[in-house]
Amino acid sequence: MIFAWLTPSHFIMLSLLVGFAIAHSGLAALRPWAEKRIGARLYRVVFALVSLPLAVILIIYFINHRYDGWQLWQVQGVLGIKSVVWVLSAISFLFLYPATFNLLEIAAIQKPQVHLYETGIIRITRHPQMVGQIIWCVAHTLWLGTTFTLVTSVGLVLHHLFGVWHGDRRLTNRYGEAFTSVKDRTSIIPFLAIVQGKQTLKLQEFFRPAYLGVTVFVILLWLSHPLLIQATGQVNW
Repeated sequence: MIFAWLTPSHFIMLSLLVGFAIAHSGLAALRPWAEKRIGARLYRVVFALVSLPLAVILIIYFINHRYDGWQLWQVQGVLGIKSVVWVLSAISFLFLYPATFNLLEIAAIQKPQVHLYETGIIRITRHPQMVGQIIWCVAHTLWLGTTFTLVTSVGLVLHHLFGVWHGDRRLTNRYGEAFTSVKDRTSIIPFLAIVQGKQTLKLQEFFRPAYLGVTVFVILLWLSHPLLIQATGQVNW
Protein backbone atom coordinates (compact mmCIF):
# COMPACT_ATOMS: atom_id res chain seq x y z
CA MET A 1 0.00 0.00 0.00
CA ILE A 2 1.19 3.52 -0.83
CA PHE A 3 0.51 4.87 2.67
CA ALA A 4 1.58 1.79 4.62
CA TRP A 5 4.25 3.92 6.30
CA LEU A 6 1.56 6.18 7.82
CA THR A 7 1.28 4.32 11.11
CA PRO A 8 -1.35 5.15 13.78
CA SER A 9 1.45 6.58 15.92
CA HIS A 10 1.64 9.58 13.57
CA PHE A 11 -1.95 10.53 14.37
CA ILE A 12 -1.59 9.73 18.07
CA MET A 13 1.44 12.02 18.29
CA LEU A 14 -0.43 14.82 16.52
CA SER A 15 -3.32 14.36 18.96
CA LEU A 16 -0.94 14.53 21.93
CA LEU A 17 0.66 17.67 20.54
CA VAL A 18 -2.71 19.35 20.01
CA GLY A 19 -3.78 18.39 23.53
CA PHE A 20 -0.57 19.78 25.01
CA ALA A 21 -0.86 22.99 22.97
CA ILE A 22 -4.45 23.57 24.08
CA ALA A 23 -3.63 22.92 27.75
CA HIS A 24 -0.38 24.91 27.78
CA SER A 25 -1.52 27.92 25.76
CA GLY A 26 -4.99 27.83 27.27
CA LEU A 27 -3.68 28.00 30.81
CA ALA A 28 -1.26 30.75 29.80
CA ALA A 29 -4.19 32.77 28.42
CA LEU A 30 -6.11 32.23 31.67
CA ARG A 31 -3.23 33.42 33.84
CA PRO A 32 -4.48 36.97 34.58
CA TRP A 33 -7.97 35.68 35.38
CA ALA A 34 -6.73 32.73 37.45
CA GLU A 35 -4.15 34.66 39.46
CA LYS A 36 -6.83 37.10 40.63
CA ARG A 37 -8.92 34.22 41.97
CA ILE A 38 -6.47 31.64 43.30
CA GLY A 39 -3.20 33.58 43.53
CA ALA A 40 0.00 33.47 41.51
CA ARG A 41 1.59 30.58 43.44
CA LEU A 42 -1.40 28.23 43.25
CA TYR A 43 -1.86 29.07 39.59
CA ARG A 44 1.79 28.12 38.95
CA VAL A 45 1.24 24.79 40.74
CA VAL A 46 -1.88 24.06 38.67
CA PHE A 47 -0.05 25.03 35.48
CA ALA A 48 2.83 22.68 36.34
CA LEU A 49 0.54 19.80 37.37
CA VAL A 50 -1.18 19.99 33.99
CA SER A 51 1.75 20.80 31.69
CA LEU A 52 4.53 18.60 33.09
CA PRO A 53 2.69 15.24 32.91
CA LEU A 54 1.60 16.02 29.35
CA ALA A 55 5.19 16.92 28.43
CA VAL A 56 6.50 13.67 29.97
CA ILE A 57 3.92 11.68 27.97
CA LEU A 58 5.03 13.45 24.77
CA ILE A 59 8.70 12.71 25.45
CA ILE A 60 8.12 9.03 26.24
CA TYR A 61 5.87 8.50 23.22
CA PHE A 62 8.30 10.27 20.91
CA ILE A 63 11.29 8.23 22.05
CA ASN A 64 9.39 4.95 21.78
CA HIS A 65 8.10 5.67 18.26
CA ARG A 66 10.87 7.81 16.80
CA TYR A 67 11.68 5.26 14.08
CA ASP A 68 8.05 4.73 13.03
CA GLY A 69 6.96 5.40 9.48
CA TRP A 70 9.02 5.93 6.37
CA GLN A 71 12.79 6.36 6.59
CA LEU A 72 13.25 9.50 4.51
CA TRP A 73 17.05 9.56 4.81
CA GLN A 74 19.80 7.84 6.76
CA VAL A 75 22.82 9.93 7.68
CA GLN A 76 23.79 8.43 11.03
CA GLY A 77 26.82 6.80 9.45
CA VAL A 78 28.04 10.01 7.85
CA LEU A 79 31.25 11.31 9.42
CA GLY A 80 30.67 14.29 11.69
CA ILE A 81 26.86 14.17 11.69
CA LYS A 82 26.64 12.94 15.29
CA SER A 83 28.80 15.83 16.47
CA VAL A 84 26.71 18.32 14.51
CA VAL A 85 23.51 16.94 16.06
CA TRP A 86 24.90 17.14 19.59
CA VAL A 87 26.22 20.67 19.10
CA LEU A 88 22.87 21.82 17.71
CA SER A 89 21.06 20.09 20.57
CA ALA A 90 23.28 21.80 23.15
CA ILE A 91 22.67 25.19 21.53
CA SER A 92 18.94 24.52 21.47
CA PHE A 93 18.84 24.05 25.25
CA LEU A 94 20.58 27.40 25.77
CA PHE A 95 17.63 28.95 23.96
CA LEU A 96 14.92 26.63 25.30
CA TYR A 97 15.47 27.25 28.99
CA PRO A 98 15.95 30.96 29.71
CA ALA A 99 13.11 30.51 32.23
CA THR A 100 15.55 28.60 34.46
CA PHE A 101 16.85 32.04 35.47
CA ASN A 102 13.87 32.22 37.85
CA LEU A 103 13.83 28.75 39.36
CA LEU A 104 12.32 29.93 42.64
CA GLU A 105 9.39 31.45 40.75
CA ILE A 106 8.96 28.32 38.63
CA ALA A 107 8.72 26.26 41.80
CA ALA A 108 6.31 28.85 43.27
CA ILE A 109 8.68 29.40 46.24
CA GLN A 110 8.79 33.05 45.25
CA LYS A 111 5.71 34.72 43.83
CA PRO A 112 5.68 34.02 40.06
CA GLN A 113 5.76 37.19 37.99
CA VAL A 114 5.75 38.19 34.35
CA HIS A 115 9.03 39.90 33.44
CA LEU A 116 9.94 42.21 30.59
CA TYR A 117 13.51 41.20 29.70
CA GLU A 118 15.73 43.02 27.27
CA THR A 119 19.10 41.55 28.21
CA GLY A 120 21.11 38.40 27.60
CA ILE A 121 19.56 36.02 25.13
CA ILE A 122 16.62 38.37 24.54
CA ARG A 123 19.06 40.65 22.70
CA ILE A 124 19.46 37.79 20.21
CA THR A 125 15.78 36.89 19.93
CA ARG A 126 12.64 37.92 21.78
CA HIS A 127 11.36 34.34 21.65
CA PRO A 128 14.30 32.10 22.55
CA GLN A 129 12.13 29.05 23.29
CA MET A 130 10.76 29.10 19.74
CA VAL A 131 14.27 29.38 18.30
CA GLY A 132 15.54 26.62 20.58
CA GLN A 133 12.67 24.34 19.60
CA ILE A 134 13.36 24.84 15.89
CA ILE A 135 17.06 24.06 16.39
CA TRP A 136 16.19 20.94 18.42
CA CYS A 137 13.73 19.77 15.76
CA VAL A 138 16.23 20.32 12.95
CA ALA A 139 18.90 18.35 14.82
CA HIS A 140 16.69 15.38 15.71
CA THR A 141 14.91 15.24 12.36
CA LEU A 142 18.30 15.23 10.64
CA TRP A 143 19.55 12.42 12.88
CA LEU A 144 16.46 10.19 12.81
CA GLY A 145 15.14 10.94 9.32
CA THR A 146 11.70 9.34 9.78
CA THR A 147 8.26 10.62 8.89
CA PHE A 148 7.20 10.25 12.54
CA THR A 149 10.01 12.56 13.64
CA LEU A 150 9.18 15.00 10.84
CA VAL A 151 5.50 15.09 11.84
CA THR A 152 6.48 15.61 15.48
CA SER A 153 8.87 18.41 14.58
CA VAL A 154 6.32 20.19 12.38
CA GLY A 155 3.77 20.00 15.18
CA LEU A 156 6.21 21.35 17.77
CA VAL A 157 7.36 24.21 15.53
CA LEU A 158 3.77 25.21 14.69
CA HIS A 159 2.90 25.26 18.39
CA HIS A 160 5.87 27.50 19.17
CA LEU A 161 5.11 29.81 16.24
CA PHE A 162 1.61 30.19 17.66
CA GLY A 163 3.26 30.82 21.02
CA VAL A 164 5.15 33.77 19.49
CA TRP A 165 1.90 35.45 18.48
CA HIS A 166 0.12 34.43 21.68
CA GLY A 167 2.95 35.57 23.92
CA ASP A 168 3.29 38.96 22.25
CA ARG A 169 -0.45 39.44 22.44
CA ARG A 170 -0.59 38.65 26.18
CA LEU A 171 2.36 40.95 26.96
CA THR A 172 0.82 43.74 24.90
CA ASN A 173 -2.45 43.40 26.82
CA ARG A 174 -0.59 43.39 30.13
CA TYR A 175 2.07 46.07 29.59
CA GLY A 176 0.80 48.15 26.66
CA GLU A 177 3.32 50.75 25.49
CA ALA A 178 6.09 49.36 27.72
CA PHE A 179 6.06 46.07 25.81
CA THR A 180 5.59 47.82 22.48
CA SER A 181 8.87 49.66 23.13
CA VAL A 182 10.63 46.38 23.98
CA LYS A 183 9.13 44.82 20.88
CA ASP A 184 10.49 47.64 18.72
CA ARG A 185 14.01 47.15 20.12
CA THR A 186 14.08 43.34 19.81
CA SER A 187 13.45 40.80 17.08
CA ILE A 188 11.94 37.36 16.62
CA ILE A 189 14.53 36.35 14.01
CA PRO A 190 17.84 35.64 15.78
CA PHE A 191 20.43 38.46 15.63
CA LEU A 192 18.22 40.66 13.42
CA ALA A 193 17.90 43.39 16.06
CA ILE A 194 21.69 43.35 16.49
CA VAL A 195 22.27 43.63 12.74
CA GLN A 196 19.77 46.50 12.61
CA GLY A 197 21.65 48.29 15.38
CA LYS A 198 18.75 48.13 17.83
CA GLN A 199 20.66 45.87 20.21
CA THR A 200 24.27 45.32 21.21
CA LEU A 201 25.42 41.87 22.23
CA LYS A 202 26.99 42.00 25.69
CA LEU A 203 28.82 38.77 26.41
CA GLN A 204 29.16 39.51 30.13
CA GLU A 205 25.40 39.07 30.45
CA PHE A 206 25.83 35.39 29.57
CA PHE A 207 28.22 34.72 32.46
CA ARG A 208 25.45 33.78 34.85
CA PRO A 209 24.93 30.70 37.05
CA ALA A 210 21.84 29.81 35.01
CA TYR A 211 23.88 29.34 31.83
CA LEU A 212 26.34 27.18 33.77
CA GLY A 213 23.37 25.17 35.04
CA VAL A 214 22.07 24.63 31.52
CA THR A 215 25.56 23.58 30.38
CA VAL A 216 25.82 21.04 33.19
CA PHE A 217 22.30 19.83 32.33
CA VAL A 218 23.30 19.27 28.68
CA ILE A 219 26.38 17.29 29.76
CA LEU A 220 24.33 15.16 32.15
CA LEU A 221 21.70 14.61 29.45
CA TRP A 222 24.39 13.48 27.03
CA LEU A 223 25.78 11.03 29.59
CA SER A 224 22.35 9.72 30.58
CA HIS A 225 20.87 9.62 27.07
CA PRO A 226 21.22 5.82 26.69
CA LEU A 227 19.64 5.30 30.12
CA LEU A 228 16.77 7.63 29.21
CA ILE A 229 16.04 5.67 26.03
CA GLN A 230 16.27 2.40 27.95
CA ALA A 231 13.92 3.66 30.67
CA THR A 232 11.26 4.93 28.23
CA GLY A 233 11.44 1.59 26.43
CA GLN A 234 10.09 -0.04 29.56
CA VAL A 235 6.86 1.95 29.15
CA ASN A 236 4.57 0.08 26.78
CA TRP A 237 3.19 3.06 24.87
